[in-house]
Amino acid sequence: MSYAPFTSVPLLNRTTSGESTTTLLTPKSHNGHARAPLDRKPKRRAKPRPDFPLIVHCHLCWDWVWQRPQQFMSRFSQKRRVLFVETLAPDPALVTPLAQLRHFDKWPNLTLLRLQFPAWRWNDGEWVDRERRRLVKEALRGPLRGQFNNPVQWFYDPMAVTAFAGGMGEIATVYDCMDELSKFRGAPPEIRQREAELLKHADVVFTGGRRMWESKSKHNSNCHFYGCGVDVVHFGKARSPLTVVPDDIDKLPKPIFGYFGVVDERIDYELLEKLANANANGSVVMVGPMTKIDPASLPRPKNLHWLGGRDYAQLPAYCKGFDVCIMPFALNEATEYINPTKALEYMATGRGIVSSAIYDVVKNFGSVVKIANSHDEFIALCRGAAKRQDGKAIQLGIEMASANSWESIVEKMEGHIAQALAAK
Repeated sequence: MSYAPFTSVPLLNRTTSGESTTTLLTPKSHNGHARAPLDRKPKRRAKPRPDFPLIVHCHLCWDWVWQRPQQFMSRFSQKRRVLFVETLAPDPALVTPLAQLRHFDKWPNLTLLRLQFPAWRWNDGEWVDRERRRLVKEALRGPLRGQFNNPVQWFYDPMAVTAFAGGMGEIATVYDCMDELSKFRGAPPEIRQREAELLKHADVVFTGGRRMWESKSKHNSNCHFYGCGVDVVHFGKARSPLTVVPDDIDKLPKPIFGYFGVVDERIDYELLEKLANANANGSVVMVGPMTKIDPASLPRPKNLHWLGGRDYAQLPAYCKGFDVCIMPFALNEATEYINPTKALEYMATGRGIVSSAIYDVVKNFGSVVKIANSHDEFIALCRGAAKRQDGKAIQLGIEMASANSWESIVEKMEGHIAQALAAK
């Protein structure tokens, strides 16, 4: 099975501009009951080529919140073919597995393979593993024939290791650990064991956070910390006089304390309610899709606005309307290892930033971000940042964002993969 914790419907439930017609792969029946043994050590490997393709197994949908996997793979696809395999949450309306291919004019070298399984079979882990592998191989034998031979397999989803590691003719394996998924609400109990297997099997491991690197490097000696990058030009639009603040926040009372990102168990909802009540003449704005949260349980002060998900292209315009960008994370298991992508994105907007005391934020961005160790301190820092901009911190943040482009990180990752291939 996969770790598909978010939603069976992508955030952008519409056709992507420039997307080609979807191809449907019709599932075949499968009569076997025992799982085929994985060939962990192929006897013969092809000679590595510099233009090797990537097969990526991800727990996040391509059309969901635009995060680390999409940022990296859209850039990797500029030089090589990328097959992005995503697994939606199970659907009770399905009788058999479903697989669909999508192609994009914007990323001509990137192919999306979307898998979905019937809910009534989802808890049969062996069957799901077997079917996942069969469907991917069927795509590679059919419409994708010859396009992904001798690939590097790249994992975001540790649950995929059983189905695919050692079984796709890969020349190397990469694990990019962007979150400590085992600590997230709804994580499958097998995920710890499978991640341990993946860490043992991987030729290269990348982590998105410093604390995660401290943890994972104990289990793989070729482990490297690369935090998230930032599209400075994109988020820099928040500083442009030509950018128009969206109508749904343009007339809200100031100051506006704003957030964009996923709304889930990592958010401190008590803090948000206190922040709204302490600034009754201002506004708190939350932009992002809700997952694993009951909307009825959310605090509802009149000046706390839950806007839901917005397109990635709209985020700079929302940030232009924010007086202060906030990271109101709870300090719990789910946030212990996070290194928020939005930190550098906020910096590129030229706004003041206030965050709760997340380990990686303190370590990596403490010179730019105002760090709060309590609810009262968070509220006080937000008020202070709204009244008086810290020009020095804002300028340092713009410089820090400019030095951490996604392109520079991808180039360094390419180097580590090349070294691993040379060593093999």
